[in-house]
Amino acid sequence: MNKTLKFTGIVAIIIILAITMILAGSIAYADDGTAAETQGFDKGLASAIAIGLAAMGGGLGMGIATGKSAEGISRQPEAEGKIRSTFMLGLVFIETAIIYALLVVILIIFVI
Repeated sequence: MNKTLKFTGIVAIIIILAITMILAGSIAYADDGTAAETQGFDKGLASAIAIGLAAMGGGLGMGIATGKSAEGISRQPEAEGKIRSTFMLGLVFIETAIIYALLVVILIIFVI
C-alpha cells in the first residue's frame, strides 16, 4: 500500500504540473519568429491553481504525518527520539515539494 500511495502522489504531481502548464498558455509565433500573442488562460489562474493544490497537498501530508507520529509516540514512548527525527525529515521533504511548486509558479509568472 505504501508504494501505491507514493506512485499515486507522483502521478498527481505530474498531472497538476501538466494542467498548470496548459493553463499558463502557449506563445504563438509569427512568421518572423517573434512572439505574436499569448493563448490560453491567464497566468495568474494557472499559478493560483498550482500553488493552491501544492499547499493543500502539503497541508494534508503534514497533518497525516503529525497524527501518525503522535500515535507512534503514544504507542512506544521509548522510541520517541527516532519517531521524532523521522517525522521531522518527512516534514522537510514535504516542504521541499511545496517550495518546488512555488518555483514552478514563479517560472510561470515571469518566464512563460
